[in-house]
Amino acid sequence: MKQQPSLATILLVEDSIDDYDAAVRSFKMAHLDNPVHWCKSGRDALDYLKHEGTYAQGAACAIPALILLDLNMPGIDGRKVLAMVKQDPALKKIPVVILTTSSDERDVTQCYELGASTYIQKPVDFDGLIAAVSRIKDYWFGVALLPGE
Repeated sequence: MKQQPSLATILLVEDSIDDYDAAVRSFKMAHLDNPVHWCKSGRDALDYLKHEGTYAQGAACAIPALILLDLNMPGIDGRKVLAMVKQDPALKKIPVVILTTSSDERDVTQCYELGASTYIQKPVDFDGLIAAVSRIKDYWFGVALLPGE
């Protein structure tokens, strides 16, 4: 297995503070030590990725090695964020993992058609979330070669 990149940033796009808190706790429990940048909305995520809005004037915006993206958010939802990321030549190589409550086959199909790297239904309990995060860590930071490595 390759060495985990210690500074590879993860972009977590999640509108729920409870789900964000659970994700960060599960990252710690799974020993996923990468820095995490939290965007609370699709608009915030796009601004971060494109260095626009509040991120345009000197704010540090590390290009993430991986995006964890919720689908169901108010305003610009995860589907639109995914489509815009995959249409942007500067961003399309970033792997996007959909992490959502939806198991609807239409959502799964649409996300893969838009270029999602993986689609994961959020586990209903914290132990399941830790297990899912551990698998994400093992695959994306242990097995897969990421752009820029």
